Amino acid sequence: MRVYELKQKEVINMCDCARLGCVIDIDFDIKTGCVRALIIPGPGKGFCLFGRDMEYVIPWCQVKQIGADIILVDVDIEKVLVKCGI
Repeated sequence: MRVYELKQKEVINMCDCARLGCVIDIDFDIKTGCVRALIIPGPGKGFCLFGRDMEYVIPWCQVKQIGADIILVDVDIEKVLVKCGI
């Protein structure tokens, strides 16, 4: 599977069946070449008119299954929601 294909899939949280969004970036370990985390945009501010300052950083170990259209993850939303750029 290519990175481009991962970025086209929607991420669904298995805990509450919430749609988190689509993958916008992937965190790699430069030394090993392994994927460390998927990055998904967080909830928007002011009905998404004022942009986003948070993002979901989902560790690769919490990805449970990758299907044809979606990626299933098992996460606690509060623990993976971080400020952008951190």
